[in-house]
Amino acid sequence: MFLKKMKKILLAVVITSAATGALATPALRIGYSDWPGWVAWQIAIEKRWFEQAGVAVDFQWFDYSASVDAYAAGRLDAVAMTNQDVLITGALGAKSKMILINDYSNGNDMIVAKKTIRSIRDLAGKRVAVEKGLVDHLLLLHALEKAGMHASEVTLVHAKTNAMPQMLRQPEISAVAAWQPIAGQAMQMVPGAHPIVTSADEPGLIYDVLAVTPRSAYERKADWIRLIAVWDRIVAYIDDPKTHADAIKIMAARVGVTPEKYEEMLRGTKLMPLSVSITKYEKDDGFDSLSRSTEMIDRFNLRHGIYSRAEKIDDYIDASFTKAALQSSLKKTP
Repeated sequence: MFLKKMKKILLAVVITSAATGALATPALRIGYSDWPGWVAWQIAIEKRWFEQAGVAVDFQWFDYSASVDAYAAGRLDAVAMTNQDVLITGALGAKSKMILINDYSNGNDMIVAKKTIRSIRDLAGKRVAVEKGLVDHLLLLHALEKAGMHASEVTLVHAKTNAMPQMLRQPEISAVAAWQPIAGQAMQMVPGAHPIVTSADEPGLIYDVLAVTPRSAYERKADWIRLIAVWDRIVAYIDDPKTHADAIKIMAARVGVTPEKYEEMLRGTKLMPLSVSITKYEKDDGFDSLSRSTEMIDRFNLRHGIYSRAEKIDDYIDASFTKAALQSSLKKTP
């Protein structure tokens, strides 16, 4: 009797330990910030969809540049980041794998100028505030190039992106580079301020991705695939007319603006379900390809001295996670 009882106890301990071990798997630490394509994660957080998918997550809210810094310092397993900043952090030693394309900027990144500035050419000889090295620095330099201007024709004033509304109020500053909602705040604070260039002028110039450390990507691949599969559910919830208002309400509350205002912001972000984002991994010419866009950005970064040696673009891109998550989603579709 005693032996049988002990066997039952030991069996119960083994089962309990196994269950506890599964629950004790460290949560995936993910930094996200106030870009619409990343705020969308908030829907799944509040709906507890990650728990339903069987993946433990710890989404941590940051200002964007602080999230990149935390990732580079090794305090996160992943961060919501632009493909340009993936290269910059990688060049500085914090390599990444881009395993999910959330969206591309379709108007939400802007060069916001004062009333008297009507075009990018009007910035010649003027002072422009920008957070050097980040994505809207790229947008500004690219716009100057397209206009046939040299970067030296404007004076860049470095400032954190969150400070751009205050920067635009300064008399000596003619324009600022920022993304929504900060760009909108700048226009509200300075009467007559308006965008003279937006990312809608170059769809695909700026891709927004989930960047994961190579170690976490491959040690926790199954968990990352489960997380990516949730992305399709998020996009569907936003796109469905029946649930769209609730989605906007959740996203607006996370950022601290009205749903009506957030609706405007979302229009400048092209969210992509997995069936669309997987096509962006193909090596086509132009900005319709993540690879080609990132190659162009690499050349641009080199030309403007953002870093000094070309990066190996293929080392940063891994479509297998999105592909596996898409196949998993398709199997669940009735």
